[in-house]
Amino acid sequence: MKNKIVLAFGTFDILHIGHIHYLEKAKKYGDVLGVVIARDSSIRMFKNREPVFNEIDRLSIIKSLKVVDFAVLGNDIKSDNDKYKIIKKFKPDVIVFGYDQKVNLNDLKGWLKFNKLNIKIVKIKSGYIPSKYKSSIIRKALK
Repeated sequence: MKNKIVLAFGTFDILHIGHIHYLEKAKKYGDVLGVVIARDSSIRMFKNREPVFNEIDRLSIIKSLKVVDFAVLGNDIKSDNDKYKIIKKFKPDVIVFGYDQKVNLNDLKGWLKFNKLNIKIVKIKSGYIPSKYKSSIIRKALK
């Protein structure tokens, strides 16, 4: 029997309990949890800021977590088509996004259909005390 692969995405710039909560919830959707770490260039492009920790450090931190079976860096995004290439590589059974991740689900569903990939998409409904455990809130408190 094939292991059910779950793919979770994130920046994980300042790792906190909310991230652990997200990854533990994601793991419940399958047997193997893979995590795709946003590239530094993606953070600059989509969040309009510099990462606190570089992509190699963030990747090492996520790889060290017990709940994570494997972690990889995401694609360098030069065009809209690049952001989904990693999905073709791993062909997960389930893709999980955090409650606050900005992702165009209709765009992703269209891309999956076009590429004949039958992958379940899950958006976690809530975070772990989001008023306290959110990277943006932690960054502000550290200033």
